[in-house]
Amino acid sequence: MEEERQQQPLKENTVIVLHDALVVTMDSQNRVYRNGAVVVRGDTIVAVGQSEDIISQFSSLSPHLINLHGQFLLPGLINTHVHTSQQLARGIADDVDLLTWLHDRIWPYESNMTEEDSYISTLLCGIELIRSGVTCFAEAGGQHVSGMARAVERLGIRACLTQSVMDAGEGLPASWANRSVEECIQSQKDLYKKHHNTADGRIRIWFGLRQIMNSTDHLLTETRDAAKELNTGIHMHVAEIPYENKHVVERRGVDHGTVTYLEKIKLLQSNLLAAHTVWVDENEVGLLSKSGVKVSHCPAAAMHMLGFAPIREMIDAGVCVSLGTDGAPSNNRMSIVDEMYLASLINKGREVFKKGTTDPTVLPAETVLEMATINGAKSVLWDKEIGSLEVGKKADMIVVNPYSWSMMPVHDCISSLVYCMRTENITSLMCNGHWIMVDKKILTLNEEEVMIMAKNASHDLLKRAGIRVPSRMHFL
Repeated sequence: MEEERQQQPLKENTVIVLHDALVVTMDSQNRVYRNGAVVVRGDTIVAVGQSEDIISQFSSLSPHLINLHGQFLLPGLINTHVHTSQQLARGIADDVDLLTWLHDRIWPYESNMTEEDSYISTLLCGIELIRSGVTCFAEAGGQHVSGMARAVERLGIRACLTQSVMDAGEGLPASWANRSVEECIQSQKDLYKKHHNTADGRIRIWFGLRQIMNSTDHLLTETRDAAKELNTGIHMHVAEIPYENKHVVERRGVDHGTVTYLEKIKLLQSNLLAAHTVWVDENEVGLLSKSGVKVSHCPAAAMHMLGFAPIREMIDAGVCVSLGTDGAPSNNRMSIVDEMYLASLINKGREVFKKGTTDPTVLPAETVLEMATINGAKSVLWDKEIGSLEVGKKADMIVVNPYSWSMMPVHDCISSLVYCMRTENITSLMCNGHWIMVDKKILTLNEEEVMIMAKNASHDLLKRAGIRVPSRMHFL
């Protein structure tokens, strides 16, 4: 593919035809073309169909032809919950409970970050996202959005960036504890004005709420109103642990927990992306569905320290569920490919835990693939432009090479994508009509330089934060 890509210098409006591919469109009809082609002009898909028909139709335009030789062509994958600023903290908070994770490890780490740290961390995270096929991600919240934005612009992929916002609760670092609601809202409006729709339209700015235990009612309602005013989304951790629901019942005067309370204050709306959403009951699943809230399911992080989310019940109720990785300190792997595999297996296993019997039909491969593509696009409020390979949508796509020991033989291509594919099978990635990775080589940055920067920055950051990772064994 690299040789074909370099056969001729491409002009800005050159028509590119990727052909002889198994094209998995993820459109409303779930069409798959066994010998398909996708045509790109600029940043937009202008045709999808059978290779023979497409090549004949566009031959008069002297298109740049790229023969994929039977490889798979899919929409770019979408990670709907990732803390890019936590990438430098990979491995510092494993095997601890959530409150220890937050108060003793992550908050000291984040509160000591500089904008440059966030920039480097996002670059490092972005490398892993690109290599796992991600063309768009939803940032879960960090302190230095401008650093993230600078990294995203360089990486070449899409992002919904969010500032981590808190104004209450125990254990907050001193630099965060004294922020007024007005300061919290205004800083996010300033970020929106500065970065929203920048980087050729690849960056969007959302409002963030870290979690309900660190948010006053005033912050919750002002965030709700500000997001509505600017017509953007809200990203919030919701119902992560039983203690959270207990806290809400005791202090907010509702009969169950976070989702019930968010409904009471009218924050459950279609622009809310609720991360994790593990500890919800049947009534709350109904509330999520009725209000159009989107849920980001992070199976690895959930198993790390949260629990089984009722994903089957949510999907059956019509809730839009997508996939996220969470951050490196709560998952360690920023791979949506891994999350697809885990999502299906964990939710099959949950049926045994719940009912005492197995049900292998839960979350079949096609449902999981929807979660990673078109449902991801809906979750980040971008589905009119991304999430499927359709005429008029942006040219965000990935090339998957199935001709390897990990995927061959391929009897069921959709099943193979979910249960067999590994990050190594993703060879090329295009975002907004630009090649970001070709034949496993990322074109937008030098990976080795980023890793050296990350190693140095992470050492200095942990030293400033006073974080010591305990020794697990007897080191000599």
